[in-house]
Amino acid sequence: MHTKKQNDSKLYFSHPSQETLVVHLGGNWLLETPLPSVELLEHEIQLTATVRTVNFDASNLTIWDSNLLIFLSKVFDVCTKYNIRIRMEGLPQGVQKLLDLASSKRQRKGITGKAGKESFLIRVADTTFDFIQTSKDMLAFIGEAVLAFGKLLCGRANFRRTDLMNVIQESGAQAIPIVSLISLLVGLIFAFVGALQLKLFGAQIYVANIVGIAMVRVMGAIMTGIIMAGRTGASFAAQIGTMQVNEEVDALKTLGISPMEFLVLPRMLALVLMMPLLCLYADLMGIIGGMIVGVFMLDLDFMEYYYQTKSAVALTHLWVGLFHSAVFGVLIALSGCLRGMQCGRSASAVGSATTSAVVTGIVSIIVSTAIITIVCEVIGI
Repeated sequence: MHTKKQNDSKLYFSHPSQETLVVHLGGNWLLETPLPSVELLEHEIQLTATVRTVNFDASNLTIWDSNLLIFLSKVFDVCTKYNIRIRMEGLPQGVQKLLDLASSKRQRKGITGKAGKESFLIRVADTTFDFIQTSKDMLAFIGEAVLAFGKLLCGRANFRRTDLMNVIQESGAQAIPIVSLISLLVGLIFAFVGALQLKLFGAQIYVANIVGIAMVRVMGAIMTGIIMAGRTGASFAAQIGTMQVNEEVDALKTLGISPMEFLVLPRMLALVLMMPLLCLYADLMGIIGGMIVGVFMLDLDFMEYYYQTKSAVALTHLWVGLFHSAVFGVLIALSGCLRGMQCGRSASAVGSATTSAVVTGIVSIIVSTAIITIVCEVIGI
């Protein structure tokens, strides 16, 4: 056993086994205290060539600051040099967290140096592991959302009703102008495309069927979903991501408030409530767009177009479209909030989270549309 004392900074070593070296830290490790020489550790390792693991014992440590972190960084360099494994369980929790934040895995690529070129197999493996981890995180997030919704049904969810009303206004009434414009133009486009072919057979009246069924059954919900994914889903990701950067989410956890209930649940409820209403409005605007083409360009009578649409569109089409919109509302809210919760601690991370939320939301909409369409075909709806 070797002991070194310098101005209250105590450092000595012990060997519980031939392959384990314990570094004992004691006394005061402050900036005004000279650091013990790391050569003591290197000499100890050289004396016992069988050392494979270095542990720490800080039970006698009284006061520390960044001086201790500087010394430990030098210790890590020595252990890396001799290919020795480091175990930090014996260090104070604060020291472990600071060392974890300062580790290379926490640093952004391209800041500390140029990354070496990785092989194709390594990139494939990294992509696969990232996909698996992302899938696990997504399933865990969905499970937490289900539990939060269960607490809501039991009346134990912890969120402010004013937040819910604000999100309803932002994702409902304030989205009407853009939904109106896009849905009207989509109805016009459907009518134009249908008229080009139907004119060949003198069946322009069936433009009402094409526009009515397409808008009410699926296109009204899809267009509304894509609009809300780019508008509201991105907004959710940016808001929660900024809260992550400002450590407001951590503050909620410290206060014992569940971020899932306080932040995610109101947004999910707002979109689930507003999406069917916006879908109905989008259906109406799309039909009006088709009617404009039919009446003013195909010389169809207004009432004739109205009755043809009424006879073509069944109530089943309407319910299928509303079901689409409700599912889209859940997916958009979950995508935006998930990416916001996964956001890093920088401004660029907020931008990345916003982009990822839009992409995830749109992909989820397309995939769920395909699944719902296949299910409806199988059961004959």
